[in-house]
Amino acid sequence: SGPAQAEMYAGLQELGVANGEDLKETLTNCTEPLKAIEQFQTENGVLLPSLQYALPFLDLHGTPRLEFHQSVFDELREKLLERVSAIALEGKVEERYKKLEDLLEKSFSLVKMPSIQPVVMCVMKHLPKVPEKKLKLVMADKDLYKACAVEVKRQIWQDNQALFGDEVSPLLKQYILEKENILFSNDISFLQNFFSPSPKTRRQGEVVQKLTQMIGKNVKLYDMVLQFLRTLFLRTRNVHYCTLRAELLMSLHDLEISEICTVDPCHKFTWCLDACIREKFVDNKRARELQGFLDGVKKGQEQVLGDLSMILCDPFAINTLALSTIRHLQDLVGQDTLPRESPDLLLLLRMLSLGQGAWDMIDSQVFKEPKMEAELITRFLPLLMSFVVDDHTFTVDQKLPSEEKGPIPYPSTIPEAFTKFLQENRIACEIGLYYILHITKQRNKNAFLRLLPALVETFSDLAFSDIFLHLLTGNLTLLGDEFALEEFCTSLFDGFFLTACSRKENVHRHVLRLLLHLHHKVAPAKLESLQKALEPTKQSGEAVKELYNQLTEKLELRKPSPAEVTETPSMELPLPTVPTPASR
Repeated sequence: SGPAQAEMYAGLQELGVANGEDLKETLTNCTEPLKAIEQFQTENGVLLPSLQYALPFLDLHGTPRLEFHQSVFDELREKLLERVSAIALEGKVEERYKKLEDLLEKSFSLVKMPSIQPVVMCVMKHLPKVPEKKLKLVMADKDLYKACAVEVKRQIWQDNQALFGDEVSPLLKQYILEKENILFSNDISFLQNFFSPSPKTRRQGEVVQKLTQMIGKNVKLYDMVLQFLRTLFLRTRNVHYCTLRAELLMSLHDLEISEICTVDPCHKFTWCLDACIREKFVDNKRARELQGFLDGVKKGQEQVLGDLSMILCDPFAINTLALSTIRHLQDLVGQDTLPRESPDLLLLLRMLSLGQGAWDMIDSQVFKEPKMEAELITRFLPLLMSFVVDDHTFTVDQKLPSEEKGPIPYPSTIPEAFTKFLQENRIACEIGLYYILHITKQRNKNAFLRLLPALVETFSDLAFSDIFLHLLTGNLTLLGDEFALEEFCTSLFDGFFLTACSRKENVHRHVLRLLLHLHHKVAPAKLESLQKALEPTKQSGEAVKELYNQLTEKLELRKPSPAEVTETPSMELPLPTVPTPASR
């Protein structure tokens, strides 16, 4: 156990304290070993006169000296750790840190001695600025680096972006994975979906908490994390990084870390938006506040728009803005007001367009608000309102006594302009998709089937994005009974889902999720053809194969077993005649 032994006594010699090696040497070179041991004990034992008589007493009780020394040592170490923590809080600032620096100087050579290491680490933890030389030694030694407190690591990280990146990177991967797992979860419900958890609940997540702890009050580290998030968002276009950007800031806000919150120019905007996300609605008072922040961006500070756009690109923000937009449009129908006459609606569109333009803005580094297309307000939104009116008209018509001309059919054609807007205008597409989610949630099958064909081709395939499909599959459970109808299934599966399944693995997954949930509602013949159409190919990923196998298993369980099939004829045999009372 040479190396382990050396580790145990590491650094003692430099302090002039005898260690195991010295004892070995003494015993090797002496004539009377017992005397030499006694002398070594006297020289290196606990120097307390009263102990001279107490130790033989312990010997009589069979307590080994090692046990005694160990317990004294542990006791002293505890006292020392308490004292270090106390020094860190008492007296004048310079004096207390001077004491701790002196203590570090004396004890650092023992940092590798497992029994003393906690004390050295404790001293460093309480020093706001550990000497550079010591930090370098800690950084160079894997075990020491691992053992030191996060307060010390922060000092190392702030000048070593690459090392900090190595620590943060697995957390960011974990975060994205967690988000994707929720979107692809097998539990499908219109009640519980991706957007159900409140912002406060989300911030309690493991990754956000760990990052918050790693950053502490260190602005430099906070900036580094934001830089990582921006870079990854640019590289992957993954909007979950935008969510983390907002969650991290609000987590520091919850802890009242003013050192960071006051220097992040997005703090108050994010705080206000966070309250809207909690309510899933932007009310008039908060709308004014948010508008104030946007209008208040001064000349020369436009770069803040890049950060604001990232905060608005968070899917939770987009969801809130889009839901509020749909609600406003319905209100406008009731008030006979046009979209262009509603300042609240125009503000929602302004924020949606800033959020949707985040990637382009950060990529081009051109910090100005995207121009709003007039047609969006003068043509597209009135179109959506006309759909709402169609629904009202149809409902009223149904209630009127029918004349000879028979019931009025539901309008089945879609205005060409609607389809064109969904293909060419990002904001129109986002609002259009949310309108379709809205009618599905209302169980409005007619409106759903009318607008569904417009989803096959949308702006950058937004209708096949995970968030939309996650919400759509959840809302479709409300139309469960319609799945028994051939016409409904053909429109939904053949007309929409299957058009993208072969080129988009995620769509394949979402259809399988939906069928796992609703297979018992689908007409058997349709189910069979769907099972064929959805069979995984060689290129399919593990997730698709796994879902397909689960579906196949469920369908196998539903089929009547061969035994049941062969026994059925026996039921058709004539029943034994039982004499009726009359024939007696």
